[in-house]
Amino acid sequence: MATKSSRAVNLEYGTLRFFCGIVNLIPYRMAMGLAAAFAWCAFHVLRLKRARTLQRLRDVFPEKPAGELRRIAWRSFANILQTGVEMIRAPRLTQRWMDRHVLDGRLYKDRLQALVDEGKGVVIMVPHSGNWYMAAWSMAKYGLPLFAIAARQRNPKIDAWMKRQYGDIEVVERGSAKTLVEIHRRLKAGRAFAILPDLRVPQPDVEVDFLGGKANVSHAGAMFAVKCGCPIVVAVMRREHGKHVFDHLATLRPDPSAVDKKAEAERLMREAMRLLDEKIRLHPEHWFWYNKRWILQPVKEKCKEK
Repeated sequence: MATKSSRAVNLEYGTLRFFCGIVNLIPYRMAMGLAAAFAWCAFHVLRLKRARTLQRLRDVFPEKPAGELRRIAWRSFANILQTGVEMIRAPRLTQRWMDRHVLDGRLYKDRLQALVDEGKGVVIMVPHSGNWYMAAWSMAKYGLPLFAIAARQRNPKIDAWMKRQYGDIEVVERGSAKTLVEIHRRLKAGRAFAILPDLRVPQPDVEVDFLGGKANVSHAGAMFAVKCGCPIVVAVMRREHGKHVFDHLATLRPDPSAVDKKAEAERLMREAMRLLDEKIRLHPEHWFWYNKRWILQPVKEKCKEK
């Protein structure tokens, strides 16, 4: 990873902290409203990423009228900015705040804790929908022994800031030589592993039917569950009237008698993505349609040949 000059590091970090100061200064509801208003302006007036996003939506929902697709697109953009607001304010989100803003948060924590108490760990798959961070923040704030993986940022000061924002979530650095070992060790110790299952991977892995096309997703998360014999919780976050809803879709369990562990992991991933597909179609405005690593983007031919 290329290093940045000290000037670039300080400029980027200073800009980030300036905006953080503004977002933390104004009331939460006002910050969320301003984020939604800016998203509306950026989409309808500035037309940022508008054509590409609408094309993606037309490909998935050819039956929906143009006005409905525009509404989904700008609401998705608003969700991204509102998630950013909450990321900035994350250290201030207490249990009391979670009680007010995460519907049935304690109930879901108890359900997940029951799985953790089985002693083999649990893999929690939550995609880029709603504020996906809120699923982890709320469960960790309520005391669930949760960990996740995250890539190191090129700017060391921003990297340190990001780690502070994760709060009660233990973070394992992605890409380290010990990453896989550390994940396996924590699951074996009976901890909960939060993972995003929906990012497109560049190398051929598990091809699944998703959003009317073919997606290439990693089987790694499911493989941890297969090797540790732990359940997989498939869930989706969404926003509803200013609140966060944790939709528990299913608890998948690996077949302990499966001889081919990779095939079993692929089976679990296909089932997880099927469940997510159904939920995203019900609430498409919460899905991250602006993702640069678009999940339906074909794998490069040169990767297939390797």
